[in-house]
Amino acid sequence: MIRVVVAEDQWAVRSGLVMILESAPGIEVVAEAADGEQAVAAVRRTAPDVVLMDVRMPRKDGISATRELAGTGTDVLILTTFDLDEYVFGALRAGAAGFLLKNIEADELTEAVRVVARGEGMIAPAVTRRLIAEFAGAGARTGAGGGGHGVGPAAVAELTPREREVLARIGEGLSNQQIARRLGITETTTKTHVSRILAKLGLRSRVQAAITAQELGITGR
Repeated sequence: MIRVVVAEDQWAVRSGLVMILESAPGIEVVAEAADGEQAVAAVRRTAPDVVLMDVRMPRKDGISATRELAGTGTDVLILTTFDLDEYVFGALRAGAAGFLLKNIEADELTEAVRVVARGEGMIAPAVTRRLIAEFAGAGARTGAGGGGHGVGPAAVAELTPREREVLARIGEGLSNQQIARRLGITETTTKTHVSRILAKLGLRSRVQAAITAQELGITGR
């Protein structure tokens, strides 16, 4: 059973999210939160697998809450409308495991929760493109490169050929299962490659790896 905390300040939206998740097999909503402070308290109290986190909430926003939850073992799945992109950048830097747009379909929502609970991370291609464009712009304005993560070609050169292939597939938005099928390896082996890629590149999440792959133009053979 995947245990989820839903953090959203709008009651109607939160109720809808809870209803969708509770109706899905294998998913249980263990707590609800109307702001970031409640979200942090709920996660510490219930130790869920995933917290579905809105970004704009009273008292403590979703980014600050995400930062506080680093190292707790709970993955954060950010809910955004993309009205204010700086919140999404903050979530990325805080180590969020994925991003969902608020207009997501019910089946996409439940699948995203399952994907993140498996430790794979989740980011839609459209979201990735927006992030890359904005991070590249930020790098140009500050003189920094690497999409804000400091990853350059030299670091990628340290990857093995297989790790580079896996990184390219992450950049395409593929899950571990899809990568394993595409490359003809086991899912366990894929997970090992992903862990090594993050460690070698100094990245905190699969989302950051996806952005790095696309920004540096890393493609499979």
